[in-house]
Amino acid sequence: MEWKVKTEKVSYNLEAFVKDIGQDFLIAVWGGERPHIGAVAVAQPRPSLKDERVTSATASVFCFLGHKEDIIAKETAERISSALNANVTVTAGIHWDNMDDTAIGLVVENSRDLVTMIIERIRAEKGVSRIL
Repeated sequence: MEWKVKTEKVSYNLEAFVKDIGQDFLIAVWGGERPHIGAVAVAQPRPSLKDERVTSATASVFCFLGHKEDIIAKETAERISSALNANVTVTAGIHWDNMDDTAIGLVVENSRDLVTMIIERIRAEKGVSRIL
């Protein structure tokens, strides 16, 4: 399974490429005037520290010098890993010139919507609510 998905908002839309590799997932997220790879996050599911009946995830992140996509890469990897109980690698590279705080907020919101779309599509294609 491999496919692309894109947010369709008024502005600051993001795209993602999703590929399953066995039970794991490789996801690239990009957007803006100069898409690139600015950060990479790797997440692994684990029992929640608060309630071991709940699946959470732990992530490690590498961010290239001068880039700020680490937060989006980490959150994306952790959410997908815990939702699908799978190992996940995410690359993120997003760039628009002269962004203010409002624009950055819209990018973060769009990234969260993109993650929800990814989780819902994987669950639908696999025919289960949680990948095991």
